[in-house]
Amino acid sequence: MSDSHHTQTTKDHWEREDLSAAILAALRESGKDLDALTPDDLEPLDQFHGGGKGFTLRLANLAGLKPDMHILDVGGGLGGPARTLALEFGCHVTVVDLTESYIHTGRVLTSLMKLDDRVTFQVGDALKLSFEENSFDVVWTQNSGMNIADKETLYAGFHRLIRPNGLLVFQELMSGPNQPPVFPVMWSRDGSNHFLRKPEQMQAVIEAAGFRLIKWDDVTFEKEPSTTVRPTHSIQKLVMGEELLKEITSASKRNDEEQRLVMVQAVFERM
Repeated sequence: MSDSHHTQTTKDHWEREDLSAAILAALRESGKDLDALTPDDLEPLDQFHGGGKGFTLRLANLAGLKPDMHILDVGGGLGGPARTLALEFGCHVTVVDLTESYIHTGRVLTSLMKLDDRVTFQVGDALKLSFEENSFDVVWTQNSGMNIADKETLYAGFHRLIRPNGLLVFQELMSGPNQPPVFPVMWSRDGSNHFLRKPEQMQAVIEAAGFRLIKWDDVTFEKEPSTTVRPTHSIQKLVMGEELLKEITSASKRNDEEQRLVMVQAVFERM
């Protein structure tokens, strides 16, 4: 299948109408003051990746992020990690995501948090990033590569955008020793548009693109167990729906226990 077909399939999987309105309604129902939102208020609704805000902080500390770094967050959608990096690490973050409703929602939430001067958003394809060479100190991505087959082009593109000695910082799901995974998972209901590789294969692809490994942590069993009760309002429930989320949660428990999926946080230096 062509890259354009995979791109459209990915957009169709994630896109949700009126997502921003649904998130604002959930915040009001939770008793949050929309004029005085905090990152903790938003966490259940804007940290749409394994491990939530805790894993965003873990990854930022692993990378040693510093104030005024310019970061490109690829697949950053709703902007939870980006706002965290801006508020807690003093970084400037540009978020790119394929899903228009996520980008719109990210802008709405960022404006409510009064962070428009530090976090910006644009719709874009991770395989066709249009920024100039050496534009960023860091390319950051959390759980956004699962639907991308052409990882060679992906990481070569990241290399082009990072300044010399800058960082590639990511959290990604990868194939575990026992295959195949149990479906449905967040990014695929039936195994279609599912493109994971084994950790050793991923490291080889990234190094071939011109990066040097600094840190590589398997964090599969550091994240909350799949059986953890989610809050009444969560981004997972809003996007997936309660019934599908129950199936995903059950499959996720097996995927962890049976080592079908692993989650890695890693930091590479651009050579």
